Amino acid sequence: MGKKIKQKIPDNSEIEHARNNFTDFIKLQREFRMSGFHDSYYKVLHEFAAGKIKKLIVTMPPQHGKSSGAAVLLPAYLLGVDPDLKIVIASYGFKLASRYNRYVQRIIDSTSYRAVFPETSLKDSGTGGRNYLRTAEEFEIVGRDGGMLAVGRGGPLTGNMVDVIIMDDLYKNSSEANSPVIRNNIWDWYISVVKTRLHDNSRELMVMTRWHDEDIIGEIKRREPILPVWQLAVDEIGGNCWYELNFEALKESTPNIYDERSIGEPLWPERHGVESLLNRRRLEPYIFETMYQGKPVAAGGLLYGDRFRTYLKIPEDIIKKGNYTDTADTGTDYLCSVCYEIDKENNIYVSDIVYTCEGMEITEETVAAMLDNNKTRTAYIESNNEGRGFARNIDKKVSLTKIEWFYQKGNKESRIITNSATVLKHILMPEDWHLRWNAFYMDVIRYKRDFKLNRTHDAADVLTGIVEKEVVGKVDNTLKAAWFG
Repeated sequence: MGKKIKQKIPDNSEIEHARNNFTDFIKLQREFRMSGFHDSYYKVLHEFAAGKIKKLIVTMPPQHGKSSGAAVLLPAYLLGVDPDLKIVIASYGFKLASRYNRYVQRIIDSTSYRAVFPETSLKDSGTGGRNYLRTAEEFEIVGRDGGMLAVGRGGPLTGNMVDVIIMDDLYKNSSEANSPVIRNNIWDWYISVVKTRLHDNSRELMVMTRWHDEDIIGEIKRREPILPVWQLAVDEIGGNCWYELNFEALKESTPNIYDERSIGEPLWPERHGVESLLNRRRLEPYIFETMYQGKPVAAGGLLYGDRFRTYLKIPEDIIKKGNYTDTADTGTDYLCSVCYEIDKENNIYVSDIVYTCEGMEITEETVAAMLDNNKTRTAYIESNNEGRGFARNIDKKVSLTKIEWFYQKGNKESRIITNSATVLKHILMPEDWHLRWNAFYMDVIRYKRDFKLNRTHDAADVLTGIVEKEVVGKVDNTLKAAWFG
């Protein structure tokens, strides 16, 4: 973005179009050049500006002009359409957010803007009466109730009601996004500060480059439904759910009305061509998938990802109802207990789960109740650490289940990695498992091939244990019988 907005006196036709369409408004700002996907980007932002979308997430690679559209042009347009709006621009640092603030002020001061939106103006040296604010942090619209506040993430919004909040790149770099402390701080700020300033008609916009699968977008996806904007016709978009549009650097997903590129086409070929993008992918495939493709969960470093088969209903030809339980080793580990049912084809249908950090005095009751409710016939419980005592106490509480405890002596890392393909081949999850057992779901699909990068191994360990008992062990016994006669 340049330092000065070039002046142009629009004619009556241009004024009328600019008042009613965000893209036409941008065309009057000669400093900003549109190319290919920008038109689609601004089209989605227009639906947000028009109120058809209340909560919008747009993700795209770095250096593709996302901030110009969302943090500068959009708030200027919004205040022109409705000078009473109270807008907040938030970024990873106050210095950057205040820079956006100054750019917005320059647009509002421009001749072309005043021709389109004459009722929206800022304090100048000749303004009398009320002493309207105009600083790098905040400004107010003269004679109206609206204005804009710039904050760095974590900054206060005390006393401010917010009609529109635009969050632009809340993470400065990968180092910040990879820090659990910073990720947690951002989420806490969003929940305890931002959300408390919003009302029922407030709008939220997040425009980001993805850095990590557990960033703020990842956390929202854990808790709320998010729909791709292209699933619905523009005139049907609405409601309070989140809508998402991800612009991949290299097109790999199915073309849609907002991104009609063919498979393999670059997003902005004038700046980032195919050859340079492919070279980046070769150098750092995981980073490329995360930052440039916007797919941190689908990154190549994940062991399972989202590749599990799912089911709607467990079939009737069930031959066994089992359970596998691994008790928590320490206070920070999870107790993981999984009930499952097996059909004649050796498909293993997960039916119920207890996945918790609660103490054994609580989990003994919950696991026992789960075993009874699922009419489980056999439960395998690892006896390592306090597992044997847990198994004995469970045995006293259940009526139908045969408890078999055993010592797990295999190397955890080797077992999990070696049996990962077998887990994906044989184990099926209910379609809504991400809602039923969200903590378990996230720990499974985020589980990384690099063992030391995982914060917990409990979920993966139990899935591995199930196939060891029900698939691998049976195959080994069959081979032994055939070999020795």
